[in-house]
Amino acid sequence: MGGTPEVANRLAAQLLSDFPGLQVAGIFSPPFRKMDENEVESMVKMVNESQADIVWVGLGSPKQEFWMAKYRGRLQALVLIGVGAAFDFLAGAKPQAPKWMQRIGLEWLFRLATEPRRLWRRYAKYPYFVLLAAAQILGLKKYPLEEAK
Repeated sequence: MGGTPEVANRLAAQLLSDFPGLQVAGIFSPPFRKMDENEVESMVKMVNESQADIVWVGLGSPKQEFWMAKYRGRLQALVLIGVGAAFDFLAGAKPQAPKWMQRIGLEWLFRLATEPRRLWRRYAKYPYFVLLAAAQILGLKKYPLEEAK
């Protein structure tokens, strides 16, 4: 679930080549806009009819987390996994950071350098998230899951 149709098709082909016994139950590239109710019903039906055990969701953060929270009760799949930009990386559509940057936790910096216009707003929120997480860990503030809608 996610990516452009071209990326999704390249990813499926690459994975089937790399893992010959793999079963890809289906691929779906949702539109880059809000889906109407008929489209949502069609998507839920398609995922359920695929009988997929695992749905890999590559819509980017935080969109994929909101998507999984919203639809998990309507999907029959056993597991939903958010994978961020992994579809683009595995399909060869976007470069990954050099291994040394990945090892020391700087992949985010590589991604910001390669896509600054798209990612700077998202990454600018990270320090705020750290403060909110610290407040919850220290018991100063509680954030119930119901607010994440």
